[in-house]
Amino acid sequence: MKGLIIFYCTILFPFLCFGQILTNDTIPRVAPISFEIQGNQVTYGSDMPPLNQIAGAPKAFYTYYWEFGDGNYSFKEKPIHKYKKPGEYKIRLWATNNYDNGKPPASRPKSLIIDDISDEASLGSDLSFTEDEDLILKRNREPIPDQEMVLITSYKNTNNYVSNGKLYLFYNDNQFKNDNFTIEDTRLHHGERIVPLDAISNMRTENDDHTLVASSSHNVLENRVLFTQDTTKRKNLPLTLEESKVLYRNYQVIAFNDMPPGEERNIFRTLRTTPEMIKDTSAIVTLRSVYVPDENFDNHTVKDTEMEIVTSHDPNKMSSNGWLMNYRLVRFKRLKFKVRFQNNGEGPANTIKLEVDTPEMFDKSTLRLESMYPECPICPKEREVNYSCLDTILQKDKIIFQFNRIYLPGSQQKNVQEIDSTKGFVKYSMKFGNDFHKKKTKSRTAIYFDKNEPIITNYATTRFMPGISIGAKTGYIMVPDQDNQKEYFVGATLSPFKSYRAYYQAELMFSTSSYDELRNFETRTVGANGAENVIQFSELNQFNNISVYAVPGSFRYNINNFWAIGAGVQVKLDITSKNDQDTAGRGFFLDADGNLVPNPDLDSFLNQEIDDRFTNLQTGLFVGMNFGTVRIGPSLGARYIYNFDSPNSQIQLYGIWKF
Repeated sequence: MKGLIIFYCTILFPFLCFGQILTNDTIPRVAPISFEIQGNQVTYGSDMPPLNQIAGAPKAFYTYYWEFGDGNYSFKEKPIHKYKKPGEYKIRLWATNNYDNGKPPASRPKSLIIDDISDEASLGSDLSFTEDEDLILKRNREPIPDQEMVLITSYKNTNNYVSNGKLYLFYNDNQFKNDNFTIEDTRLHHGERIVPLDAISNMRTENDDHTLVASSSHNVLENRVLFTQDTTKRKNLPLTLEESKVLYRNYQVIAFNDMPPGEERNIFRTLRTTPEMIKDTSAIVTLRSVYVPDENFDNHTVKDTEMEIVTSHDPNKMSSNGWLMNYRLVRFKRLKFKVRFQNNGEGPANTIKLEVDTPEMFDKSTLRLESMYPECPICPKEREVNYSCLDTILQKDKIIFQFNRIYLPGSQQKNVQEIDSTKGFVKYSMKFGNDFHKKKTKSRTAIYFDKNEPIITNYATTRFMPGISIGAKTGYIMVPDQDNQKEYFVGATLSPFKSYRAYYQAELMFSTSSYDELRNFETRTVGANGAENVIQFSELNQFNNISVYAVPGSFRYNINNFWAIGAGVQVKLDITSKNDQDTAGRGFFLDADGNLVPNPDLDSFLNQEIDDRFTNLQTGLFVGMNFGTVRIGPSLGARYIYNFDSPNSQIQLYGIWKF
């Protein structure tokens, strides 16, 4: 019996262990919410699951976002919150795994009841309104396909009276084919309500001389002179709403009432990123928020939130808004780039250097710094300074941004509770160079914190849409096997606009042609007298054709700006073919010696016109080359075509102009 038990243990133990490993791997990570109540003060926490470190990345860690159920929130790991009113509150936690493989741990909402309101309550949120600021947007994490994130909209009544107003959120950029977000939940805590987007047809107070005014007594908009508006503070609400509806497919409108002067409120939205979300990790998606503090006036605040698509939560990242551009329209466009970083050390960083790979197609002399954090002045050239500044160094294939004499705390530093204080970024823009080509670029950044080894970011890519180039083509075709042949053609080409190297091109051409074809033959018959009669015929065919040539697809390759080669398939069909046929016959008979003796009685002449339609289908292969401005503009070309049916050889000389 003992031996049998040992046998079963020996056989089953590996399977039990393997099954346990599989079970542990397939169990989702959970971060349960815990809290401790003392009167109206609650201390929160969570027992976090272990992190799965990404190999080669900085040390993995969690960031936290809490909602307390009363309209307040915190990004601290273990926040303490005091409630103002008794009642039941639903607590939510979102933990984000940075430098970690796998999905973020899930947390179930948890309810608590507050009975005792003996202590004075504090706000408990991470609000930071500056003077005259009335709208702040925050989020708990960057978007990852098929995950959720929380958008926090904080708004403030800066008027000196009680007001009623609206908050607009526009999402899902029209520049992307698929929707990037759905709103799963909207949490309102101050009596706000979701309302439909009104048509622009309400009577508005004339508080601005440069506004689109809509009257309830007329169905037409009175178009006044429009002036360039500030990117955040604007006065033309109808124009902003119409512009936003052009840029975004979806929107949500929230109305609020009876907001006292100086009051600050928060709205929380859970956004679920769709599985169809764009996967380009260098792309930037945007959300637009519009805050109307008083619905009786058109004054409003607009803020666009830019977010980089990520595949894992890595605070060190490079992105660009040039993920897909129209090559025709970018000649004088400023392309925007953003490099963000986080000090994950146990102490502060004093020098941060960003070495950004910069493709040669960009004109580095047009570099413009848009914004940065930590904020500091630009370092003066050719002299040392003893204050915080950002040094910018341009090299052949790099741009170096170096923060000198700054203080950026580390996420593992003692007493650092605000994780955002450990993050920074540089946002800059450039124009393209004078001779830039339509090709994809890749850039990444090496980030140095003091004298530590660099952290290498992802690649930020720029791409161009194929675009459409229509070309006009005309030329002459030679067929060496035909007599007195002449053929002229006109047509059009379709190809991507100004391709850099390889591309496909389709063509359609119509031609008029003429050529001669001489055919000699004879017939022999035996007459009644037993003599052999011979008739020798000469048949002259004079063809006049209208033909169509189609090139369904040809492969083209631009060697440089002035020389291109190509190959493809050509199909030809004669739409109409008119043949003026003259046939002359001369009669003879054979004498006893076998000689031909003229016999005028057998002479004949026949003239006829033969019409055919949709005949003479030919298929062939061709190779050719072009010289000139081959990417766009005029060029000359030559092409040799080998047809599978006779006549086999064809030479095409042409000029083409691509637009």
